[in-house]
Amino acid sequence: ALDNGVGRTPPMGWNTWNTFGCNISESLIRQMADAIVSTGMRDAGYQYVVVDDCWFNPNRDSAGNLQGDSSRFPSGMKALGDYLHGKGLKFGLYEAPLDKTCAQYFNSYPGATGSQGHEAQDARQFAAWGVDYLKYDWCSPSGSIGDQVATFAKMRDALAATGRPILYSINSNSVHAKTGPQRNWGDVANIWRTTEDIQLAWDTGQANGYPMGVKNIIDVNVPLSGYARPGGFNDPDMMEVGRGTLSDTEMRSHFSMWAVMAAPLIAGNDIRSMNAATQTILKNTRLIAINQDTLGLQGAQVSYDGTRRVLAKRLADGDVAVALFNQG
Repeated sequence: ALDNGVGRTPPMGWNTWNTFGCNISESLIRQMADAIVSTGMRDAGYQYVVVDDCWFNPNRDSAGNLQGDSSRFPSGMKALGDYLHGKGLKFGLYEAPLDKTCAQYFNSYPGATGSQGHEAQDARQFAAWGVDYLKYDWCSPSGSIGDQVATFAKMRDALAATGRPILYSINSNSVHAKTGPQRNWGDVANIWRTTEDIQLAWDTGQANGYPMGVKNIIDVNVPLSGYARPGGFNDPDMMEVGRGTLSDTEMRSHFSMWAVMAAPLIAGNDIRSMNAATQTILKNTRLIAINQDTLGLQGAQVSYDGTRRVLAKRLADGDVAVALFNQG
């Protein structure tokens, strides 16, 4: 896996996209950071606050540099990073490796501010802003897996050249043939998406197509356990815990399986207004300890009869965490 010193256990944090999409601002991010601290989420291990798509000015400046959208981020992106760092949190940002981000590709946000041809410049900009986590999203039908590897590696190397430890999260699957299950991306990134985007649903009937429910994602992610190790983890996408629709049992199953699969624990709910049941799930100290175990292994399937799965995750102290998941 990447020897960049980060992602030795699966990253934990919060991302704007699932609840807010493009409707983001400096004030929202600051409020969420405050809530992550006040609710005890930070102390439970959630540290990365990731600002997803639509944070930028649709145009680069005259020198070709990325800019934050000044109407929604009036203090600038470095100031936002400084605020998060001052709260004991870490700063995540979204970009894309081709000409457009996902929102731009689908014409829901103006411009074409992807990093294509600007990899080194953008990496330096991220480092200067104090970014700790980059989510890099392909979002295009173009390119072979080989093209993707080469393109994602450009940013991997550009981030390394900055000298700043930046966790590198890639998604090769958006609007693309599903490459996540087809190779071990650990030579390219710290975490890599294995499936199409998660939706607020349990079972959409999709094997690995849009939209995918929690159960469908588990079906794809479980067989990939051999890829996970410190510095590199399978990413079955952000969590839907606390966003409504899913039952309490489904949410607890969702979180438990993400924990035993050594998945990144990236919340996507509105932390400011989460209820006690959601807090109980997201701050489950034993499940978090299993997820964050320093051996860095993903639970491997030891039996499956088509309805009941049993996963076993070896832990650093010699114990084994066992999950029985009844899909029936």
